[in-house]
Amino acid sequence: MISRTIRLSCLFALAAIAAFGPGRAVHAAQQPNLLFVFADDQAFDTIAAMGNEEIETPNLDRLARRGVTFSRAYNQGGWHGAVCVASRTMLNTGRYLWHARDDEPRLKDHYQAKGLMWSQILAKAGYETFFTGKWHVKADADKVFQTARHVRGGMPKQTPEGYNRPIPGKEDVWRPWDTSKGGFWEGGKHWSEVVGDDAIDYLTQASQTERPFFMYLAFNAPHDPRQSPKEYVDKYPLEKISLPQPFQEEYPLNIGANRIRDEQLAPFPRTEYAVKVNRQEYYAIITHMDAQIGRILDKLEETGQADNTYIFFTADHGLACGHHGLMGKQNMHDHSVRVPFMVVGPKVPADKRIDTPIYLQDVMPTTLQLAGVEQPEHVEFHSLLPILGGESEGAYDSVYGAYVDVQRMVTVGDDKLIVYPKIGKVLLYDLGDDPLETNNLADTPAGKKKVAKLLSELKSWQAKVGDALEIDASKLR
Repeated sequence: MISRTIRLSCLFALAAIAAFGPGRAVHAAQQPNLLFVFADDQAFDTIAAMGNEEIETPNLDRLARRGVTFSRAYNQGGWHGAVCVASRTMLNTGRYLWHARDDEPRLKDHYQAKGLMWSQILAKAGYETFFTGKWHVKADADKVFQTARHVRGGMPKQTPEGYNRPIPGKEDVWRPWDTSKGGFWEGGKHWSEVVGDDAIDYLTQASQTERPFFMYLAFNAPHDPRQSPKEYVDKYPLEKISLPQPFQEEYPLNIGANRIRDEQLAPFPRTEYAVKVNRQEYYAIITHMDAQIGRILDKLEETGQADNTYIFFTADHGLACGHHGLMGKQNMHDHSVRVPFMVVGPKVPADKRIDTPIYLQDVMPTTLQLAGVEQPEHVEFHSLLPILGGESEGAYDSVYGAYVDVQRMVTVGDDKLIVYPKIGKVLLYDLGDDPLETNNLADTPAGKKKVAKLLSELKSWQAKVGDALEIDASKLR
């Protein structure tokens, strides 16, 4: 049972709203600092503290020990191959998937102009706002944030040597540590290190002011090209990298994303060697990013700001990286729709895991509540403070996901349905017994009943998120 002090801390923002009135900020001395750390392409199962025995993530483990880990955090999906754009647009507007898609053309002339973006709302509440790293939102980062440094796009310049590799029997010219290839190496320094440097510099400045800060630190890692210094790659010899099980040379169904850019990083059909190399480099860039996060956490403590700072760590979406014969994130399997999500802060319980399903974008209204800001009407995601405070078991009875018009997903408890409407195919999994999603139960008698029930729940979600895709149940098998 969560203690009374934790409950009181989580009710802080509600009391502040009552005292100061809707839309008004709490006095700066009462407002906590907000540190948001964002990874790109990091799957939920790539953290040692969450059970991955192959990867080294000492600083993410440090966050897990210090706070709460939400083990079932999801992204709703994407409206084109760059799923990160949809994820980040939802994050910064608070809008559900298809509402965010519809609002994207007016991010500058409506959201940005009217101060409705996440950081702008916090700035009006008295926060100093800072950004560095990957933005990939159709608004101006240097106008949305009071301070913005090294604003990056979705990817660095293309590195053609990093595709369709490695091929057994052929020389692999790609080396993650080769700074001459460009990519994340710029002037001999890795983009992740630049984010770390920017954050450390700003934390030093922030320690000299009484105003609270909101820092949005967006790593491009571990997105491809998966580059890192050699010492990090050397941590992961291939003989110690396990293959995703069961190993598949290709995904068996045409899901409308089988040959897009992400999938071309490894050769077809997939080989065990290629998948192991890709996972080796994936782990290495995550561990390198983890080291930068450690530098940031150390500076936060060194400057005396840690005790009044809420830290949130998550990623924009996951990544297959060899699971199900896939390499990208343009699919509805858990490795691609689930992300790590950790919360550390004043009176947040330590070393606690919560299995309640959430969306990663719930971080936005959570920070608004911590700041004492009434949730704006346009924000559709939900604050996590009632869950952290033990006042609620969660805002979502089920989880919805979508990728353009070729994939849909809904999960209720352990029952998960994936729908491929273009090819009339449904997949049903019991995540409790089959977390790797290998045994399709849709054709069993019990499974057929569950499919009908889950399709009804999916249609309910479609109405909530503005999903106009028609799914004809009679054409599904």
